[in-house]
Amino acid sequence: MVHHRGMASLNVGNLGEYLREQRRNAQLSLRQLADAAGVSNPYLSQIERGLRKPSAEVLQQVAKALRISAETLYVRAGILDERDRDELETRAVIIADPSINERQKAVLLQIYESFRKENGFETAPGADDPDASKQPEPDTEPETEMKTGGESVVRKDSGTDDPGAAG
Repeated sequence: MVHHRGMASLNVGNLGEYLREQRRNAQLSLRQLADAAGVSNPYLSQIERGLRKPSAEVLQQVAKALRISAETLYVRAGILDERDRDELETRAVIIADPSINERQKAVLLQIYESFRKENGFETAPGADDPDASKQPEPDTEPETEMKTGGESVVRKDSGTDDPGAAG
């Protein structure tokens, strides 16, 4: 008989299996992931086997090392508050779907978030703001160093100066 694990079974064993699956997808050894997440090899092994329940902080480090959403792991570990779960499970299902790529997942999450806001729902606390993951544009303005009375001052050109004026 094939047993289907639904989103309702949020037990620690499920978290461990999921972590192992994600680690294998990332082609990382147990030791590599443990090092990247800053936890010991035996501790991570126990988490994967469902013998230890990791803290939210450890889950966040592991998620970062695996480049997956910490919320997905919080949902799997049953750490999240009941009232946040519906939204975050929806997010987790999107994030965990292997049939769509990362860019598509990000777009879907942004659309989902915009509909929630439109309907008067705020993002659950701890949910990643889709905009927060965007890196700021790299600053391409040249840095100029000016010597003034013995101290060095680094000035970033704002780009609003008159281009005809001599610098």
